[in-house]
Amino acid sequence: MGTRLQAPPVRDDGLLIGGSWRAAARSFERHNPARPGELVGRSAVATPEDVAAAYAAAHAAARPWRQTLQTQRGAILVRAAELIEQRVDALAAMLAAEEGKALRDARGEVRRAAAIFRFHGGESQQPIGEIYPSATAGTLLQAVREPLGVVCVITPWNFPIAIPAWKLAPALMYGNTVVFKPAEIASGTAVMLAELLQEAGLPDGVLNLLTGYGGELSTALLGAPELDGVTFTGSNAVGRQIAAAAAGAGVKTQLELGGKNPSVVLADADLERATGCITRSAMLSTGQRCTATSRAIVVDELFDELAQRLVDAAERLVVGDPLEEQTEVGPLSGPAQYEKVTTHMRGADGDGLQLATGGQPGDPAGGYFVTPTIYIDVDPRHPVATEEIFGPVLALIRARDEADAIRLANDTRYGLSASVFTSDLRSAMRCAAELQAGVVHVNGETAGAEPHVPFGGVKGSSSGSREQGKAAREFFTELKTVYIEDL
Repeated sequence: MGTRLQAPPVRDDGLLIGGSWRAAARSFERHNPARPGELVGRSAVATPEDVAAAYAAAHAAARPWRQTLQTQRGAILVRAAELIEQRVDALAAMLAAEEGKALRDARGEVRRAAAIFRFHGGESQQPIGEIYPSATAGTLLQAVREPLGVVCVITPWNFPIAIPAWKLAPALMYGNTVVFKPAEIASGTAVMLAELLQEAGLPDGVLNLLTGYGGELSTALLGAPELDGVTFTGSNAVGRQIAAAAAGAGVKTQLELGGKNPSVVLADADLERATGCITRSAMLSTGQRCTATSRAIVVDELFDELAQRLVDAAERLVVGDPLEEQTEVGPLSGPAQYEKVTTHMRGADGDGLQLATGGQPGDPAGGYFVTPTIYIDVDPRHPVATEEIFGPVLALIRARDEADAIRLANDTRYGLSASVFTSDLRSAMRCAAELQAGVVHVNGETAGAEPHVPFGGVKGSSSGSREQGKAAREFFTELKTVYIEDL
């Protein structure tokens, strides 16, 4: 057994409202999914009254924050990036302990969060409007971007610092105030991030953090009169509920939802590269990524060889305690995710799917571990090939040729990410054009995304908006057209 990091202690009065940390009457425990008996920490349970207080604080802070110079807001984000970089190990250890992500992936996620804050801090130097020619003499005609207002940020557990970063950073940079509700599992990481933003100089009330149970708070979070926009990443079922509630209130909505992402492997693919990319994208982070590869669609002439390569690569992965340096694949995030993934496995076994490797979940009392699993020659209509499992489970599907592979890749209600492996530029361009996904990688992992470019899906994977990069301002700002006449 190697050296094992420890998660740092985190305050349990985890309600940040109006710049003050408040205790709650109730709390819940967070346990290490690799060692269910190990307590990581306790987190405050917010009430609807706390939600109302958080919105009141955000509303009170909205005017002075929007009047703060954009460059000053950007400087706070750059300082936050510096603080995150100084505390990579502490943040990564908390992330690994409460969510189960292997340390190497956790560190990468923390550094990505720092890069996101730094990018949006730099955006403070960019134009915030445009000048247009007018048909009327003596008229100055311009369009300027202004903050949306008070935004509710609801984030999932699988990227507990990167996804909050790519929502909070642009929200704050463009002058919005925030009520932030993280997933329960990830509450410790959220508290640490909020403390860093306070330390970076964020004024009181600009960021308000509420930990607790989403089901108890949903009505208060989505029904507040101060609410101007809600940005959410999570399941399709919850996303639909948010969309319905927000539509009724006339609130602007941004939703990033599920995926069933394909990797298409054509006859001229570099098999070594395809094997590495598909294995990493399907199995690292224990497959708990909305952009993970969950279907490999392989042309017939390469199918058997690639299947064996993928099996060999999956079996070499080191599964273990996420807080140990050598671990590559940690546990699933908790009992609910363990039950979901193993239910799919039992269904696959009952239906006679051909199991190539894995499929042997451990005793949950010893950790919520599932061995990296590959099924081959999967019927594209089977639930393993159609449902978002959110675990280290890969379905290999046979295709006749390029056209058949693209048809199979697009035969899903999702459309988040896709990849294609080929050595032919014409095939690459053709597939990039025909794959129905918001993100397409050629000879790369479906799970990769850089912070300065737009991110989002099509079909059932998104509300149609885009996050990250310059595209983030489309959601977090509103355009105002100004006519200045008789000059």
